[in-house]
Amino acid sequence: MELHTLLLRITLGFFVLFLLTRIMGRKEISQMTFFNFVSAIAIGEIAASLVVDHQLSIRNGLIALAGWSIYTLIMSYIDIKSVHARKLLTGEPVILIKEGKIMEQALRSCRLDLDSLRAILRQKNVFSMAEVEYAIFETDGKLSVMKKESGQPVTKEDMNISIRKKVFPIATGVVLDGKITSESLEKLNLNTDWLQQNLQKAGVTSVSEVFYAEIQPDGTLFIDIKRK
Repeated sequence: MELHTLLLRITLGFFVLFLLTRIMGRKEISQMTFFNFVSAIAIGEIAASLVVDHQLSIRNGLIALAGWSIYTLIMSYIDIKSVHARKLLTGEPVILIKEGKIMEQALRSCRLDLDSLRAILRQKNVFSMAEVEYAIFETDGKLSVMKKESGQPVTKEDMNISIRKKVFPIATGVVLDGKITSESLEKLNLNTDWLQQNLQKAGVTSVSEVFYAEIQPDGTLFIDIKRK
């Protein structure tokens, strides 16, 4: 491969890769799903082949880069717009510890053992499972932990400040991007009529206006309206 051809390939590969990464978003590596991670590796491999593999023509290399990026963008768009597709593509958060009890079946489904779970908890400054009320394994591989009240920092109750009564154990999302998550309502023994009534009280006439709604532990409803 001649020097000027190599320089042309390097220049094209660098700027095309830079442009594609800007178009595809700025999600941090720690927030990437397994699919995002594999896709990023594949795009990097194609870009490297475009630079050093003289058997791959510049045209085909650019088409391969653009094509893979387009497919990745399409999958990301579907992931944002469809709850069911999101479950299929990225999975769902899994509760590993519920009300202080370890969910053995959930651990097996996530291919985790107790040693791995304890190691992840230690990274969250939790050195005893007895301290944990809830532990949720997120789709990006991170563990979200809610400690038991006895292990939490000083609260309003400790300072004799009035607090609202706790109705539910954890905050639960019930509307995602204008769509009601019936499963979440059923888990809380609530229905869509209850949700509609509370939305109307807040001045929301249609669920489609809501970007995100979450039932708080005290039973109140947090609502975030869609913005143009």
